[in-house]
Amino acid sequence: MEKKITNPWKWQDSRSYVQAVEVKNVESTLYVSGQTAINDEGISSDEDMKTQLTKAIANLEKVITKAGFRCDGIVRLNIYTTATSELWPHFGILQDWIAKHNIKQALTMLEVKSLFETLKVELEATVVK
Repeated sequence: MEKKITNPWKWQDSRSYVQAVEVKNVESTLYVSGQTAINDEGISSDEDMKTQLTKAIANLEKVITKAGFRCDGIVRLNIYTTATSELWPHFGILQDWIAKHNIKQALTMLEVKSLFETLKVELEATVVK
């Protein structure tokens, strides 16, 4: 697999994403459903944004690795949150995880009116190998 990153500017670098990712010679593509702070028993978290973000990242990584892919293969990440103002103070958690795995992904973040039950943040990814 070959990845080509396109960044006409530098400002996105501090925000932990790229403007475009071209992927060639892909062996396989994994489309991951939105991962949230739901525990192994299927119970939605009612904890704070930081705790939910940390659990959503762990669940995303678990699905990706269980499927036989690697986190550095993420080429698209969509973030849905019920409150960007609550998410921003903890965005470094996601940025650290992205840096740890050397992920170079296109990114979209949307504030939505609500998510399932008591959830505050959801991470949806496209992964290639």
